[in-house]
Amino acid sequence: MRTATLHAFNWRYQEIIDNLESIRSSGYGAILIPPPLYSDPDGDAWWQRYQPKDYRVLLSHLGGKRELEQLIAACHAGPEPIRVYADLVINHMANEARHDRLTFPGDAELERYRREPDRFERNRIYGDLSVGLFSPWDFNQAGEIEGHEWSDRGAVQYQNLSGLPDLQDSAWVLQQQHAMVSALVAMGFDGFRVDAIKHITERMVDNLADRPEVRDKFWFGEVLTGSDHDERIFLEPFLRETWMSAYDFPLFTTLREAFGFGGSLRALVDPAAVGNALSWHRAVTFVVTHDIPHNDGFRYLLLDPQDEHLAYAYVLGRDGGVPLIYSDHNESAYAEDRDRWLEAYKRPDLVAMLRFHNAVHGAPMAVLHESDTLLIFRRGDRGIVAINKAATEQWATFSTWGLTNPGRYQELIHGHALTLSGDRFSLYVPPRTAQMWLLAP
Repeated sequence: MRTATLHAFNWRYQEIIDNLESIRSSGYGAILIPPPLYSDPDGDAWWQRYQPKDYRVLLSHLGGKRELEQLIAACHAGPEPIRVYADLVINHMANEARHDRLTFPGDAELERYRREPDRFERNRIYGDLSVGLFSPWDFNQAGEIEGHEWSDRGAVQYQNLSGLPDLQDSAWVLQQQHAMVSALVAMGFDGFRVDAIKHITERMVDNLADRPEVRDKFWFGEVLTGSDHDERIFLEPFLRETWMSAYDFPLFTTLREAFGFGGSLRALVDPAAVGNALSWHRAVTFVVTHDIPHNDGFRYLLLDPQDEHLAYAYVLGRDGGVPLIYSDHNESAYAEDRDRWLEAYKRPDLVAMLRFHNAVHGAPMAVLHESDTLLIFRRGDRGIVAINKAATEQWATFSTWGLTNPGRYQELIHGHALTLSGDRFSLYVPPRTAQMWLLAP
């Protein structure tokens, strides 16, 4: 089963359809689309998708309900179906400067629904659009999260995130979220990413996913953490209270430290065993997320571009987790980011890594060599991964036990070949490179 997921960040739905064969041939098993709930159709900025106006309508700058139906059908067709995951924003509604800012969709939008009935009926997924959805009584009004409150779970769940109106977990709100998710499931979505999930109460999370008709979908949450303290306050309770998967921020922190100056690749031998990664069956692994490049407060988390390449080799080479690969359209406002993730989904090195990942999926991982700067491990009897973070070339000699031997192996990233034989083998790894060797057919 192909598990790697393409995060098609801010892609129009038609663009995904147009590039579907390239996505499929690159080796992806799923696509994560941006939040589809109604947001400003004229708003081309990526953050508009994270400011929903109405649960009952699927319409944004990226397309509407009809294009989503076509996208899901196209992804599910053919001998290699691709799963489609929707990003869900349920913690809050849009932060808009209007007199009725805590009424949604608001008087102006209701009037727009009346003026353009055909357009909004085409994009409606449930409910009566002649009446409003939420009123001021549906929101927590405990003020903004400030200062030390960012480490207080109660404040994070019940106060506003950066001015965004924070929804209560009242019976009415839960009923609407239940109806919205049910409608999306009926459309054919295979799973959901829940945005800002550490800001959401357990009751709201359970209402979304803890019912038989949706539990077989793939659910994962963005529990953003940056320290051991944050993991104790936010991530550990989430893992105890739900069965959902989560972004593997502990592994991401481990990757940053391991590839950083003075860090050791020994930390990547079995990070989950020492609490530095999530369990294999709960982890959504990543090297960069959409929040990191675009928010000043997170940019310090960016890896050096070559370290990002090496980290992808580890994430796609290791056993466990669902890898998420980010690909954008130069949304970052920073000049140094130009073209860094543009069409990254089909970059030759990532396509090679995906080929390896898919070929060895489910095969156990065993370390063949470890040092502070060089890590080599095998996947089952047919795959070898070597990562050299040092600025100098390295040789490593390791036991060939467990590998197909003799065997001819192809290096997928650089195109080299070797014949492995004997009880021990010496491998040359150039500086600052990764290798992924797969047993040739």
